[in-house]
Amino acid sequence: MNAVGALTGLVAASGLLVIASAWRAARPSLVDRVAPYVTARASTSTLLGAPDNRTATGLHRLLVPLVQDASRALEHLGSSASTVRRRLQRLGGTTTLEQFRLEQLGWAAIGLGVGVAVGTLLATTRGVAIGPLAVLVAVAAVGGALARDRALTHAVESRERRIAAELPTVAELLALAVGAGESPAAALDRIARSTDGDLSREIARTLADVRAGATVTAAFDALARRVDLPALTRFADGVAVAVERGSPLGEVLRAQAADARESAKRELMESGGRREIGMLVPVVFVLLPLTVLFALFPGIAMLQLGP
Repeated sequence: MNAVGALTGLVAASGLLVIASAWRAARPSLVDRVAPYVTARASTSTLLGAPDNRTATGLHRLLVPLVQDASRALEHLGSSASTVRRRLQRLGGTTTLEQFRLEQLGWAAIGLGVGVAVGTLLATTRGVAIGPLAVLVAVAAVGGALARDRALTHAVESRERRIAAELPTVAELLALAVGAGESPAAALDRIARSTDGDLSREIARTLADVRAGATVTAAFDALARRVDLPALTRFADGVAVAVERGSPLGEVLRAQAADARESAKRELMESGGRREIGMLVPVVFVLLPLTVLFALFPGIAMLQLGP
């Protein structure tokens, strides 16, 4: 029970240190108290500006320094702010960097709880020392944060695979709409209304950019930057070049659809080749040794029995 008590005391002391550091960071300094009386005020109403941290709730004032410290710590683990922002943009959601860091803290807290539970079980049943248990708890907390980062990467990869699968169909529908005499904006509107999926939502955002005053070329360039998928980048570049040079857009779209289908076929063949190589692992290391064992076992048994 000494190990359990020491582990519980370590967790409680860590929590108290975090609360104390957050409380000290949330206290306004002398400069913050004097600044409103010596600096120039904005001409706009304060009701229209961003909320001030000094008027925030106690929970917000407690969490902001904690999130900032956790963000700096997580950046040392390889999850930098720039890469996280880029992946969140490619995911197409509205999650901000601060919200993602809070989610990472939640996953780290879950990992910490699991580590404490496992450590308590090991201490009570096996009598493990406090040092290995502390390492186990720390590894569990870090693993929870890294698992959330890996989940974000997996979500981005899954979304890009869905977009790549939807691209040929969307390109052919755009080619049919433009070939029927519709303008590019009307064709985009038809695709956004008649289809459903990740690419159709990106098409809807592109249509919103066009209606906001952007050119079709600029809107498709923004689409390629948001998604950052090679097949979609080639598609957007082809449409932009066709619009700038006055080429027949319908022919360009049909060619882009055919290119997207060929790219999908190549990806399928490459995936099949990789899976075929992966299937050799159980065949070589499991089935083949068992076959050799069954073939040699009768002879070995007969030699052991003798004449």
